[in-house]
Amino acid sequence: MSNFAPEQLFATQKAAVDTLFGLTFKAFEGFEKLVELNLQVVKSTLAENQEVVGKALSAKDPQGFFALQTPPTTEKLQSYWRHVSEIVTGTQGEFTAAAEVHFKQSQHDVQTFVDGLAKNAPAGSEALVSAWKSAIGTASETASSAYDAAKKATQQVVEIAESNVSAASSASTALAKNSVARTTATTEKK
Repeated sequence: MSNFAPEQLFATQKAAVDTLFGLTFKAFEGFEKLVELNLQVVKSTLAENQEVVGKALSAKDPQGFFALQTPPTTEKLQSYWRHVSEIVTGTQGEFTAAAEVHFKQSQHDVQTFVDGLAKNAPAGSEALVSAWKSAIGTASETASSAYDAAKKATQQVVEIAESNVSAASSASTALAKNSVARTTATTEKK
């Protein structure tokens, strides 16, 4: 009995194509979310700029012009990058989950193949089959360890990136607040 039945090959190839198209759709969903986010940002920015220009044109004197409060762009920028980070992290998580399923299925397929070879091996080849099983087992364990290490490293990179965005946001918020406070104090003195 052959281990390479055409039905199994077709099923494997169909699963690979389905996974490819699934991941492609997930990538487009993430891209679509980023486009929607950017459209929202552009619309709100245009509306805010229209409001600021209208107020600036209606100012009667220079003090009134300088007293105009600008919208809190720092908070909006932080919110924007948080949304971008959420979209990218979510999409990356879906890719990671798909890769994990594919990896585990591949390991299972290899083990099934080796078991099939062992069952159909001719008499006297027990030592060779045992060596094959040992080599496949070791390779499988090594691949699992490498995959786990890569997964942990990816999670650490994502956590560090999120931490850096948060730290940069906090620093820019403090800087913006200090700048607004200085500007307000300067315009009040005049």
